[in-house]
Amino acid sequence: MPTYNKLIRNKIPQIIKTKGKIPTTRILPEDEYIKEICNKTEEELTEYLEADTKAHKLEELSDLLELINALAEHEGTTLEEINNIRKKKAEERGNFSDRVFLIEVTDN
Repeated sequence: MPTYNKLIRNKIPQIIKTKGKIPTTRILPEDEYIKEICNKTEEELTEYLEADTKAHKLEELSDLLELINALAEHEGTTLEEINNIRKKKAEERGNFSDRVFLIEVTDN
């Protein structure tokens, strides 16, 4: 009997039941939920970094986006508002598309 001890998507318990198995779950309190979202984010980022096909990479990016959405909800905001902040920062400070890598800064 495998033990997972990790945050899962809402429909996973029902999917497990349709396979004739019995999941043991609990509802996390808010502080533990946020901690587990952070753990899950690390897990999904690692899976993205290890993905070897475009389809797999996109799947992992969608998981990361779902986790960012959950964090946004926790903060009482939306992905739309976060995207607006992203756009403003990109306008003011640029984005990463030019691949600029800062080595050092020296005084004149």
